[in-house]
Amino acid sequence: MKKMKMLTGILAGLMLCVAAAGCGGNSGSGSGSGSSQKTAEKKELVVGTNPSFAPFEFTDQKDGKIQGFDIDLINALAKKAGYTTVNIKSIAFDGLIPSLEAGNIDVSITGMSITDERKKKVNFTDPYYESGLMAVVKKDNTAINGLDDLKGKTIAVQLGTTGAKYAESIEGAKVKTFDSSDLACLELKNGGADAVISDLPVLQYFLKKGGSAYAKSVGTPKKGDFYGIATAKKNKELCDKLNKALAEMKKDGEYQKIYDKWFKAE
Repeated sequence: MKKMKMLTGILAGLMLCVAAAGCGGNSGSGSGSGSSQKTAEKKELVVGTNPSFAPFEFTDQKDGKIQGFDIDLINALAKKAGYTTVNIKSIAFDGLIPSLEAGNIDVSITGMSITDERKKKVNFTDPYYESGLMAVVKKDNTAINGLDDLKGKTIAVQLGTTGAKYAESIEGAKVKTFDSSDLACLELKNGGADAVISDLPVLQYFLKKGGSAYAKSVGTPKKGDFYGIATAKKNKELCDKLNKALAEMKKDGEYQKIYDKWFKAE
């Protein structure tokens, strides 16, 4: 009888040990689950831009840093949206949407017009700037007085832009594409093109910063072109977060301060 009691006691003790071990195992897995739940929210925003579109984004000749209206805007938006770091990457314009799709960048801000074709591939925030198309020619050119006079002419444009698409629709036009608006304007200066078509604020800035020495704008700009910040289709949450931050910036005046810094008449 005593042996039976002893055996019963030993079995009970073993069961307690197994139970304790089981509790310990559950505690360990629970800790792992907790650590995954505590994974910090992403605090770095990786931004793709094509820094050849002044005053929206361009490389400073003195320090080599990328600056411009878009750069100031995305830094302010990121801060308001809770990001602590903004990593700016220089990418060719026609490589920006593929970079978003591949997950190499979080957003693209680069004076990108919101079009139905692009909306099939990416999400766009609400418009943050209304632009339009403009043409510039040599100062001594009297034959071209507007966009309607460009039939059969040689037109320099930046690759992948709405300006390029518009130029391709002009009857008989020979379209030369370049990696930047600056290179397109250089082609005009060197006599390789009759005109340049690009975004209105870009060509206005070009003329203001020295281009007026050899070029002039012609005709009435084609308005109604809106810029948006692009995110990957699968990242609508980020797009919504940026929209919220943009609305707050427009309401509290921060957007206007950045706008005035780059576009207010001197």
